[in-house]
Amino acid sequence: MAKYEFIDSQTRSPDAPPLLKMCRWLGVSRSGFYHWRSRPLSATAARRDVLTERVKHFFASSGGTYGYRRIHADLAAEGTECSPELVRQIMRANNLVPCQPRPFRTTTEADAEAAAKIPDLVRRDFTADRPGEKFVGDITYIHTWQGFVYLATVIDCFSKKVVGWAVADHMRAELVESALRNAAASTLIRPGAIWHSDRGSQYTSASFRALVAGLGMRSSMGRTGVCRDNAAAETFFSALKNERVHRTVYATKAQAKRDVIRYIEGFYNSRRRHSALDYRYPNEVHYSYQQPPAAAHRKPLIRCPKSPKRPRPRI
Repeated sequence: MAKYEFIDSQTRSPDAPPLLKMCRWLGVSRSGFYHWRSRPLSATAARRDVLTERVKHFFASSGGTYGYRRIHADLAAEGTECSPELVRQIMRANNLVPCQPRPFRTTTEADAEAAAKIPDLVRRDFTADRPGEKFVGDITYIHTWQGFVYLATVIDCFSKKVVGWAVADHMRAELVESALRNAAASTLIRPGAIWHSDRGSQYTSASFRALVAGLGMRSSMGRTGVCRDNAAAETFFSALKNERVHRTVYATKAQAKRDVIRYIEGFYNSRRRHSALDYRYPNEVHYSYQQPPAAAHRKPLIRCPKSPKRPRPRI
C-alpha cells in the first residue's frame, strides 16, 4: 500500500515519469495500482485525512511555530482523540516543520560593584504559588532597516505571562523602568515580591533599584554570563525571536514595535500554549487563579448559648 500511495502522489506532478516505469521500479503491477486506487477509502484512512486537515489548520494558525506537542494539545482541547506520535507522523509526512531556535547571544554587561551586593533569591526556581510573587525581566534587541530597537519585559513566574514591557531605540535604565512601571500598572505586585534579572548595568542602576524598593519588591540577580540563572526571561526571548523576529524583515522601528506588541498581547499571552503550564495559555492560568477563601483564615464565631426554654403555662 505504501508503494501505491507513493506512486499516486507522484502522478499528480506534471513532471512525473510514466506510470509503467514507476510500477516497474517499485516492483508492482500497473493493474494492481489501478485496483488499489479504485477501492473505497477505509475508515482508518478517512479518519487520518480528517486529522491531517486539523493538524494543518492548527499549524497554520500558530504561524508555523507549533511542534507536535502543542498541536496535540490543541486537538485534545477541541475533543479530537489521537496520540502525540500520530500527530508527529502526520507533520513529518506533510513536511510541517516548525521554526527552529538560534544560538543565544548576550547583550548586556554587569556593573560588578553594585551587583555584588544583590543575592540570587531565585536559584533557577522559576515557579510561584500565586500571581504577583515572583517576576523576571531582561532586555533584547531587534534589528530594523533604521537601526536597532530594544525590548524590556517583565514576566510573572506563576503564569509565564508578560505582564509588563517597553520598547525604545535605546537601552538605558529608563527602558527597564518603563517596563516595570507598566507591569505595576497592569497586575498585582504582592509585598515582598521577588524581582529577578541578570547583572546588566540597567538593572544595577540606582534609579532602577530605587523603583524596585519603592514597589515593595526584593531584588535578585543571577551570575554573570550564566543565562540559565535567568532562563525564564531567556525562554520568552527565544520564542519571540524564533517564532516572529527571525522570520520578519522590519523596515522601520515603528513596524517592529507594532509587531512585537502584537506578538506579546495577541499571541503569546492569549493564544500560545506553554509547555511549563501543561500546554495552557498564560492568560488562562493568570486569570483563573482563585484566591483561597478568606473565611478559611477567620477565627470561628463565638455564639451565645441559647437560653433554656421556659415551660409554657397551662391554661
